[in-house]
Amino acid sequence: MSITNQQAAGRAFLRALYADPYFPDHVVDRGRAVLLRLCERIEAERPRDLAALYALTRTATEEFNLLEADFEAAGSGIETVAREEIAEDFRFVASTYGFADADVEELIAARDW
Repeated sequence: MSITNQQAAGRAFLRALYADPYFPDHVVDRGRAVLLRLCERIEAERPRDLAALYALTRTATEEFNLLEADFEAAGSGIETVAREEIAEDFRFVASTYGFADADVEELIAARDW
């Protein structure tokens, strides 16, 4: 499935991570894929309220949790810069799909990073 929302489709997700050599591109690519899948799921499932959105973002956040080991294996990690960039992209996704009032901390509440 391709993303139909033009704002989401045109977003350069995790831009700051790609710009910093501390974060290996091959792992950042996996994080970008998580965010793109989140957009696809939102478009397919059309969450009606914040609770439904938070269920989708929980799954995506848990996928980022699993990526922590990949970052560490590559000599990197999900630290302050990465946490802020990931959280901002989750906020962007929520806002883009009509949930501007979503709490960013709730969007990523399942995080281990």
